[in-house]
Amino acid sequence: MFKRGLNLYRSSFTGLSRETWLLAVIMLINRSGTMVLPFMTLYLTSKGVDRTLSEAGTVVGLWGLGAIIGAFFGGKLTDKIGFHKVQLITLFCGGILFIILGQIRSYPLICLFTFILSTVNEAFRPANATAVAVYSKPENRTRSNSLNRLAINLGWALGVSVGGVIASYSYTLLFWVDGITNILAALSLLYFLKPVSQKKEDKAKELVLQPIQRSVYKDKNFLAFAFFTMLFGFCFFQMFSTVPSYFRDGLHLSEKYIGAIMALNGLLIVLIEMVLINFLEGKRHLMIYISLGTLLCGIAFLLLLLPLHGKIISLFMILMITFGEIISMPFMNSYWAARANDKNRGQYAALVTIAWSIGQTMGPYACSKLVEASSFNVMFMALGGLLCFTALGFSWLKSKD
Repeated sequence: MFKRGLNLYRSSFTGLSRETWLLAVIMLINRSGTMVLPFMTLYLTSKGVDRTLSEAGTVVGLWGLGAIIGAFFGGKLTDKIGFHKVQLITLFCGGILFIILGQIRSYPLICLFTFILSTVNEAFRPANATAVAVYSKPENRTRSNSLNRLAINLGWALGVSVGGVIASYSYTLLFWVDGITNILAALSLLYFLKPVSQKKEDKAKELVLQPIQRSVYKDKNFLAFAFFTMLFGFCFFQMFSTVPSYFRDGLHLSEKYIGAIMALNGLLIVLIEMVLINFLEGKRHLMIYISLGTLLCGIAFLLLLLPLHGKIISLFMILMITFGEIISMPFMNSYWAARANDKNRGQYAALVTIAWSIGQTMGPYACSKLVEASSFNVMFMALGGLLCFTALGFSWLKSKD
C-alpha cells in the first residue's frame, strides 16, 4: 500500500521539462521571503505606525491598484521583449523597492511606494505565467502550473511561519528579507535559466498552445471568466488582509499562531496538490473543478460564523479554503493558457492578472469599510454569499464553451 502510494506520488512529478523545474526553484527562492503582504495590515495597525484598519485597507488596496497597472504593462512587455527579461527586471527592482518601503514611516509615502512596488512586482506575474505555458506541454500543463504553485506555497509556508516569528520582534526586518529573496531569485534566473532563442521559443509556442485566433478582448467567454475570477479574488484575498486582523483582534490569536496556520495553507498545497491534480487532470471539464473549489472557499468564510474556540475555527477555515484553492486555481491557469496563441499569450496572462488585481484592490478596501460600518460577521456572510454566486457563474460558463 505504501509503495503504491509512493509510486503515485512519484508519477505526479514525472514528465515535466527541466525549464519548468528551474522556474519552480527560482519561484521557491523568491516566495521563501514572502513576509510583507500577509503581515501588511498587522504592520500598519501596530504600535509605531498606528494606522486604522481602514487606512491599512487603503494601502493594501493601493497594492492591488499597482498590480493592475503592473499586470497590464507586464503582459505588453512580455509579448514585446520576452518573458525572461521581464522576470529579471521586475525581480531585481522589486527587491530594491521592498527594502526602501521598510524604511518609510510617513503614511503618504507608504501609500506611494506601496503603489510603485506593486506595479513593478506584479509585472512579474504575466511573464512568469507565460514562461510556464511555453515550457509545458498540453498534456501536463495543469501539473506544470501546479508545480509552480507548489514552489510558491512551499515558499509561502516557510515565509509566513518565519515571518510570524520575525514580526513578533521587528516588522521592519520583514521588508529586508522579502527584498533580499527577490534579488536572489533574479540572480538565480540570470545564472541558471538562460533565455531561449526566438526560433526555439516560437517552436515551443506551437507545441504548447491550442489557440483561439481572436483578440483577447473579443473572446467573450474569456471576458466572463475574467469577471468571475475578479469576484473570486475579491473574496479570496481577504485571507491576507482582513482575516488576519480578525484572527488577532476578534479571536485574540497571537502573531506566531497566525503565521503558523497561514503556513499550514502552503504546506498542505505542497503535500497534496500535485498528486490530486495528477489524478483529476483530463477527467472532467475544467469548470467543474473551478466551480467546486470556489464553493469550498465560500463555505470557508461561512465557517467563521460558528461559535467555536478561536484556534479551532481558524484551523477549520484555513483547511477548507486551502482545499478550495487546490481544486480551483490550477485549472484557472490551464483555462487561459489553452485559449491563447503566440501573438497574445502575454495579454491573456495579463488580463487574468488584472482580474485578480482588481479583486485585490477592491476587496481589502471595501471589506475594511464594511467591518467598520457593521462587523466581521456581516463581512463573512457577504463573502460566503458572493463566492457561492461566483461558483454558479463558473458553472454557467461551462455551458457556454
